[in-house]
Amino acid sequence: MPYSLHSHSGEFCKHATGSLEDVVKEAIRQGFEVYGLSEHAPRYRTEDLYPEEAGLSVACLAAQFDRFLIEAERLRDIYSSHLSILLGLETEYITNLDFDGLSELLSRYADRVDYLVGSVHHVAGIPIDFDFETFQRCLSSAPISSNSQDCIHGDAIAQHRQSTFLEMYFDAQYELLNHFHPEIVGHIDLCRLYTPTLRLRDFPQAWAKVERNVKYAVGYGALFEVNAAALRKGWHTAYPAEDVLALILEHGGRFTLSDDSHGPHAVGLNYRRLRDYLLRVGVREVWVLKRNKVPNVGGRFTEPVRVRGDWWDHAFWG
Repeated sequence: MPYSLHSHSGEFCKHATGSLEDVVKEAIRQGFEVYGLSEHAPRYRTEDLYPEEAGLSVACLAAQFDRFLIEAERLRDIYSSHLSILLGLETEYITNLDFDGLSELLSRYADRVDYLVGSVHHVAGIPIDFDFETFQRCLSSAPISSNSQDCIHGDAIAQHRQSTFLEMYFDAQYELLNHFHPEIVGHIDLCRLYTPTLRLRDFPQAWAKVERNVKYAVGYGALFEVNAAALRKGWHTAYPAEDVLALILEHGGRFTLSDDSHGPHAVGLNYRRLRDYLLRVGVREVWVLKRNKVPNVGGRFTEPVRVRGDWWDHAFWG
C-alpha cells in the first residue's frame, strides 16, 4: 500500500501542474507501491480544446501523447526498483471521432499501453467538469421530447432536463464500456460533480442505466475506481457517492484506489478520508492491476489482483 491508477501532470495536461517525473518522485516519497500514469487521450476537433489549450492544435495533442509515452517509459525504467509504474490513458468521448482516434492509437501502441481509465467528460459535446457555468449550459441544453413540451412547465421542465442529461451521460458511458472494455471505470458519477447531493434514484430511467452500466462492467471484469478527487472538490464522499457505491457492491463489483492527482501536490491527497469513507460504507477489499502475459478482454496485458491483508491498517493511512 498504497496504490493509484489515475493521475496527470502539468507536463502533459494543461490544467495540471508539475512534471511527470515530479509526480513519480512524490509517489515514491509517500511509499506508493503501484502508480498508474494515465494522461488524457488526444482530442480530434479544434472546438474540443479547452481555453488553457489556446494556440494548440489537434496535431499538437497527438504529439504530446506520444511524448508522454516516451517519458513514462523512461521513468518506469529509471524508478523500477522503487515503484511499479503502469502506463495508461484516460479516455475521452465527445464524438465518434474520439472512438476512431482511440482505436487507431491503441492499435499503434498495443504493446505500450497497459490499461485504460474509461471516463466521460462531455455530454452533447459540452464539458461537464470544466466550470459551473459550462455545466449549467450543458444541463439547460438537454432536450425535452416534443410530446412533453406542451404539458410540463417550471420545475417539471428542469426535472425533465436533469433526467435527460443523466441518461445521455450514462448512455455515453455504456458505449465507451462496450467499445473498449476499460480496465478502470473512471469517476462513474462525474455527472453530478456540481450537484453532489443529487439522488440518482430519483430519476428512474437514469438509475436503470447506471445499473445496466455497473452490471456490464462487472461482467467483463472491470475495476471501479474510488476517486479521491471528489473530496478536494467539496464532496463529503469520493466518486462514486454512496448510492452508486452500494449498487456496485450489490452486483459484486470490485474497487481500486485513485487520487486523480493533477500534479505532485495532489499525490495521495485525501487518502485518509478515502480510507475512512470506504470503511464506513463496508468496503473491505480493494484491487490493483498487475501486468500479465495473457491479454484481457480489451486486448491489453494487465489483470486485477486483490490487495493482500488488511489494507486499511497500513501505516500509510496515519
